[in-house]
Amino acid sequence: MEQLEFFEIPSPCIGVCQTDAKGYCKGCLRNRDERFNWLHFSDAKKYDVIRLCKQRKRRRQLALLKAKKQQIIEARQLATPSLDFDDGQ
Repeated sequence: MEQLEFFEIPSPCIGVCQTDAKGYCKGCLRNRDERFNWLHFSDAKKYDVIRLCKQRKRRRQLALLKAKKQQIIEARQLATPSLDFDDGQ
């Protein structure tokens, strides 16, 4: 049995309407189809799109954290070069 919805599901748009290299909006992380057809989607489809946007956001945050971690590792390696005690003998 489908639950009755009393309130309209708001669009996840936050007003940052630019696309990234993969075609997702930089603000809400919806793809072109999801943005343009939002008003025609059923409530179930809208909830699915919101779920997908949350997953995309988590993946993007994880990728940023991994990139930051790699930058820190590289900076540490440059700051403390490995000590080579071998004098060539």
